[in-house]
Order: sequence, then structure tokens, then C-alpha cells
Amino acid sequence: MSGSELESVHLSSDGDDGELAKSYAASDQIEQNFDNDSDNEVNADEEEEKQRLIQQVLELQNTLDDLSTRVDSVKEENMKLKSENQVLGQYIENLMSAGNVFQSTEPKSKTK
Repeated sequence: MSGSELESVHLSSDGDDGELAKSYAASDQIEQNFDNDSDNEVNADEEEEKQRLIQQVLELQNTLDDLSTRVDSVKEENMKLKSENQVLGQYIENLMSAGNVFQSTEPKSKTK
């Protein structure tokens, strides 16, 4: 037998190739079912991970929205307080210039 010649070998003793084909088909089906089960498990795991990530993104979006709202309210409060401080500062300046209480503390010269 040379390297280019192939010989047919029967695996069953009675030469029934139909049983062998059925065996291969069953083996292929089992392997395909196993692959499908593995794919289903992987798909289920991927789906769970995807849902978890989506939930996490939604929570982070809500947190960001809450923080943005808080920043806006703090900015508004800050503007109000600055305005009040300006009004109070002007009021104090007006009081100081109108009253004698905060005038110079130089001793008055006494004339005799």
C-alpha cells in the first residue's frame, strides 16, 4: 500500500454502516445540544450582566440628575446670599458715614 492509496476499514464486524452513521449522528446531536446549553448559559450570564450594567447606568444617571439639581439650588442660594451681603454692606457704610460713632478718634484740642 502506497501513501496515496486509502483503504476502507469497517468498524463493525457485520459491516452495517447504517448503525455507525446513526451513532455519529447521535454523537453530533449530543455535542450540538451541549454547545446550545453552553451558549444558553453564556447568553443568560451575558443577559444578567447586561441588565446589571443597565441598572447601574440608570442609578448613576439619577444620581447625576440629583447632583445637578443640588448644584443649581446651591448656586441660587449663593446668589441670594451675595445680594443680601451687598445690601447689608451698603447699609453699614451708610450708617457709618451718617453717624458720629465711627469718626476719627484723634484727641480734641483744648483751648484755654
